[in-house]
Amino acid sequence: MSDQKSTVVIVGMGFGKEFIPIYQSHPSIKAVGICTRNQKTRDELMAKFNLDPNLCFEHFDDIPGRADVDAIHVVTPVPEHARMTLASLNAGKHTACTIPMAMTVDDCKAIVEAKKRSGKVYMMMETALYTREFLYGLHLAESGQLGRIQFVRGSHIQDMSMDGWGEYWKGYPPMLNGTHAISPLLRINNTKAETVVCHGSGRLSDDLTSRYGSPFAVETATFTLKDSDVIAEATRSLFDIVRQYRESYDVYGTKMSFEWEQLQDEEHIIFDGGENARRINVPDTDAMLIEELAHFTKREKIDDPNHVSFLQGAGHGGSHPHLVQEFVAAIVEGRDSAVDAELAANYTCAGICAHESAMNGGKRITIPDFKV
Repeated sequence: MSDQKSTVVIVGMGFGKEFIPIYQSHPSIKAVGICTRNQKTRDELMAKFNLDPNLCFEHFDDIPGRADVDAIHVVTPVPEHARMTLASLNAGKHTACTIPMAMTVDDCKAIVEAKKRSGKVYMMMETALYTREFLYGLHLAESGQLGRIQFVRGSHIQDMSMDGWGEYWKGYPPMLNGTHAISPLLRINNTKAETVVCHGSGRLSDDLTSRYGSPFAVETATFTLKDSDVIAEATRSLFDIVRQYRESYDVYGTKMSFEWEQLQDEEHIIFDGGENARRINVPDTDAMLIEELAHFTKREKIDDPNHVSFLQGAGHGGSHPHLVQEFVAAIVEGRDSAVDAELAANYTCAGICAHESAMNGGKRITIPDFKV
């Protein structure tokens, strides 16, 4: 393990600004910088977090060439992910990026190849894999309490017509960015998606349909999994469906099953035999974190709780410090991250291929193998 400390620049100050104090608290981080085109935001955050003005950028393109920057964390609108990730890796920077990895299969492949050439850490910062709810279920699976997993199901239903979402989201095909609904199903089975059949349901308004040429209000996919007899089902909707936000997974085993709550903060359900059912409060995950980051799992540590991403996402389940801890640990230990490029490409392309299937009447699509 290296004692060298890293300087990281966070790009995108929407919910990206929530990561500033987490990185600043990590003992293996030397300095934190930010990048946003909004000068007012830049000045406010510079003062609030005592940031080095030399590490506060207006333009992303000024960052990759900086010798004093070791890592870049991209938290920008989806269309920028591939470009910024490739620029960062090709400049020899450790790179973290919020979901999805990219919007096309070709861009995912390019990132996998760039990561291998660079020899640097890549991590897709998938919040769904580090929520207290998912980590609880993962413990049930890995400890054997679930028994043999027989079926998994996930959903991500969201109203993105609310104020606060960028214009590019309007009409965005549901499964084109399906990682929140898909990745927990794959991770809890410790595998990858191999093939997908997906069907679209309902119809969007003409205006929304015209944006991406995608007519469906809902897309529901079933995936076959590598080296597994389990089928995973995932559903996603972003517009023209009335429902409270839900980002969920259910897992059904031979000894125990877990079902996500129907309403936010209602409590999840454990089934443990016969007709037995009990509601549970999923415990916090602070004990899984280093001391300096543990308190960031609490919802009250969110600096801007009124940001639409948190209003709808219930604070991302305390996931942010886990993401930082894993990314930095991979850098320090000289290893791949837990959501490395190959795995991130599978999680992302599972959704991309699902949308392709829906647009082709439910045709079975093989998800590419990204080993290089």
